[in-house]
Amino acid sequence: VQLQAFGGGLVQAGGSLRLSCAASGLTFSRYTMGWFRQAPGKEREFVGIINLSGGSTYASDSVKGRFTVSRDNAKNTVYLQLNSLKPEDTAIYYCAAVYGNYYRTTMYTYDYWGQGTQVTVSS
Repeated sequence: VQLQAFGGGLVQAGGSLRLSCAASGLTFSRYTMGWFRQAPGKEREFVGIINLSGGSTYASDSVKGRFTVSRDNAKNTVYLQLNSLKPEDTAIYYCAAVYGNYYRTTMYTYDYWGQGTQVTVSS
């Protein structure tokens, strides 16, 4: 199983990015997909999650209204749209997969992880 996250970069505050995570080696449509992030010196935190069909999502309070999770099961890819970025959004962003239709916000419950992509927001 491989999850490859990409699309990070350097952006000014107020800007946008779209992260992608391409999955292989698993039946993608059977996995709930989550996004987490980890800033320097901090623990990895939950960002957002999307269910099997893509019809339901949930985001943390810190990003709600700014970040959106979506997925394309035909392309085995999950996305994280980041809008109205703030310097405090600077972190490495990780995608993760958990088998089944569960809304898991705790990182230890996930089965597979991507390698992360760096997002840096300048003020």
